[in-house]
Amino acid sequence: MYALPLAAALLVSTFTAAIAADIDADIVIRGATIHDGTAAAGRVGDIAIKGDRIVAVGSFTVASQTRVIDGKGLIAAPGFIDLHNHSDRSITKKPTREIVNYLTQGCTTIVTGNCGGGRADVAAYLKEIERGGAGANVAHLIPQGQLRKEVMGSESRPPSPAELAAMRKRVEREMEAGAFGMSTGLIYVPGSFATTEELVALASVVSKHGGIYASHMRNENTRVLEAIEEALTIGRRAKLPVHISHFKTMGRAAWGLAPDAIRSIQAARDDGMTVTADQYPYIASSTSLAAMVIPRKYRTGNRFTEALADAEELKQLKEQMKKSIAARNGGESLYIASYQKNRKWQGMNLLQIAMREKRDPLDIAIEIQTNGGAQMVSFGMREEDVRLIMREPFVATASDGSAKVLTAETVPHPRNYGTFPRKIGFYSVEVGVLSLSQAIRSSSGLPADILKLTDRGYLRQGAFADIVVFDRDAFRDRATFQKPHQYSGGVKYLLVNGVVTIDDGKYERKLAGRALRRPRAPKDSP
Repeated sequence: MYALPLAAALLVSTFTAAIAADIDADIVIRGATIHDGTAAAGRVGDIAIKGDRIVAVGSFTVASQTRVIDGKGLIAAPGFIDLHNHSDRSITKKPTREIVNYLTQGCTTIVTGNCGGGRADVAAYLKEIERGGAGANVAHLIPQGQLRKEVMGSESRPPSPAELAAMRKRVEREMEAGAFGMSTGLIYVPGSFATTEELVALASVVSKHGGIYASHMRNENTRVLEAIEEALTIGRRAKLPVHISHFKTMGRAAWGLAPDAIRSIQAARDDGMTVTADQYPYIASSTSLAAMVIPRKYRTGNRFTEALADAEELKQLKEQMKKSIAARNGGESLYIASYQKNRKWQGMNLLQIAMREKRDPLDIAIEIQTNGGAQMVSFGMREEDVRLIMREPFVATASDGSAKVLTAETVPHPRNYGTFPRKIGFYSVEVGVLSLSQAIRSSSGLPADILKLTDRGYLRQGAFADIVVFDRDAFRDRATFQKPHQYSGGVKYLLVNGVVTIDDGKYERKLAGRALRRPRAPKDSP
């Protein structure tokens, strides 16, 4: 239950000894500095690929007809695994199925179904990916919120015994279809209506199949410690690994709580639990306006619209929204990323808009939500806390973004384009917050261990040939909050399942990704 079976074995270098006989290979990467995903120091060596697998790492000779990629002066690493991605819809559509904004970050695998949202029919979703193709490999989590909605709607109540049994049956089915675990989004409707007891009941089914419990917790600000304890309770009672999504302390009132949050997780780890987290390396978050400023009870059905028509309800709604906006610097920290009704407001914060329109930020927020809502970017984290969290060896790198195209008429969070080079290129290489080997491990071997992927995330013989080769000095994020639609630079070569997808810096438009399914585990009692 609590051990990461690969961790102990793979936290040593995976270099093979020199091989005397010629290696039969299609591609050889020669003379690169190899960071193999274990956090071991980089070593100069070669990597041989045959078909979709790595056949040798280290020193060897190959047949003369093999393609040779000159890796001298470059870094070779396992293709990065984005544990927290929201490309559930876009990965099945043209042209976003190519997911170029992630390939140019060195990503070869994404995990969807996060925050309790996305596709709940795992078998159908994975088959759709296989039919249409994808630029990267796709693993999936069961989205608890969506599953709950399909079984019992968006009502704020406990499930009946029959409904709970139906949800458990669905979890059983989706795990057997290949899901890697279950996610929750406990600030979003309807997942937020689930009690700890309900989540334990569902997570116990996930546990039988060896899956993980990944959670966008109920609170990431002043009650973050309480939220961590709930996640740990679910893990203990359901007997499965716990993974905390986009680990942060959000809001000025929570600044400084990061050390306590880290200690809570480490204490559970010291006690034998498997507890991990992921993080995007930015001081701003992004989600819907509703999730940020509208009370939960007004986010179900037509409750928001009904409140606008009721004087007493409207008064209560406005009072609570006003407090939420005030906590975000009066709206100055809330930027509009995507608002279909008025594209001119995108990239502006609520206070700017209110001043230009000579109105109150509260009225602007109500108007936006009345017109269908908006995706927002909120600056609410402290740089010191972001850096502290990323140093932890149990914290993986993850974007919390989705597939984008450069021509999109939106101003999204730059994490969609720059998460991995920002962590590795800026925070590691430039600033030195953590070592290059640790930064690479947080993006490759660690997420593979969390998912219990035995054949990805490491550069070793027999693993799938998901490989990124990048220029250490050029691997940087270019996306900014003002101009986010910019690909990152520095990836020279990218192989997805042995297929060269980026060749000498040029994207080759090859859909080499695969739908990944978790191997079935022996069923134990719940």
